[in-house]
Amino acid sequence: MEIREVQQQDNPQIEALIRSCLKEYNADKPGCAWSDPDLGRFFEIYQGENKKYWVAVDSGKVVAGCGIGPLPIEGICELQKMYAYPQYRGKGISQQLMDKALLFAKKHYQKCYLETFSNMVQAIRFYQKYGFTALTKPLFESEHYACDRWFILTL
Repeated sequence: MEIREVQQQDNPQIEALIRSCLKEYNADKPGCAWSDPDLGRFFEIYQGENKKYWVAVDSGKVVAGCGIGPLPIEGICELQKMYAYPQYRGKGISQQLMDKALLFAKKHYQKCYLETFSNMVQAIRFYQKYGFTALTKPLFESEHYACDRWFILTL
């Protein structure tokens, strides 16, 4: 298993991973990553000193990923598009991705925000294990209006 920054050739595999996971959780609908126009452009989107996307690759296949990107709020980033295929969950891969993402985020931000769905119970437990605390509403209005759970972490 290799964990590395996204490369251009990863774009289609990341999009397929995310769409597969969204279908799994009945989140293949507008108002979330499903309708994100940049879903197939990760390499291009995550260029810059304050944003990055990492992938876990097994035998040449992208099996998990997560990113850090800026928000329109000073000092706050967002944990973005953290997904893993079911057979790769619970094996420590997500922890490796999260550790890499939060280490990077601490260099550029004071807080990390995320949006998710209440039916992603395992993911929510995972975020809480890292110290993310629940918010009662989103920090700002985003194109992800379908998300119904929001969390923040002081870095």
